[in-house]
Amino acid sequence: MSESDPVFDAKLVDDWVSIWNSYDLSKVEELFLNDSRVAYFSSEKEGVIKGFEELLRHHEEFGFVEGGKDQHNRLWLEDTEIDAFDGAAIVKAVWCFQRGGSEKIQRGPVTLVYVQSGGEYLIAHAHFSNY
Repeated sequence: MSESDPVFDAKLVDDWVSIWNSYDLSKVEELFLNDSRVAYFSSEKEGVIKGFEELLRHHEEFGFVEGGKDQHNRLWLEDTEIDAFDGAAIVKAVWCFQRGGSEKIQRGPVTLVYVQSGGEYLIAHAHFSNY
C-alpha cells in the first residue's frame, strides 16, 4: 500500500448501519460502488442483485426513500471483524434486525467487501444470510 492510499476506517461500517436505521436511499450512492460490478445477496430474496440500479431498487423495496424517514425498525451488528488489505477490506459480522413493536430479533451472518475506488472505500459486495 502506498502512502497516498487511504486507510480503511471502521466508521464506514457505522455509516452503512446508519442508512439501515434511517432508510435513507440517498446514502446508498455514497457507500456502494456505483456501477455494474456491485453485487448483493439479500437474506430476503433469492439470487444475486447485480449492478447499482438493481441495488437501489432493492433498497426501495425495503422502504428506503430519498432523505430517509422516521421508522421504528432497528439494525445493528455484533461480533464485527475487519480485515484490511491493499486497497480492500472485508467486514464479517452478525447482523441483528428488530422490527418496531416486535420482540423478535432476526439475525444472521453478513459479509461486506469494500474496495478502493476514486480514493475512497466503497462496498462492492454484500452477502446476508439467516440463522
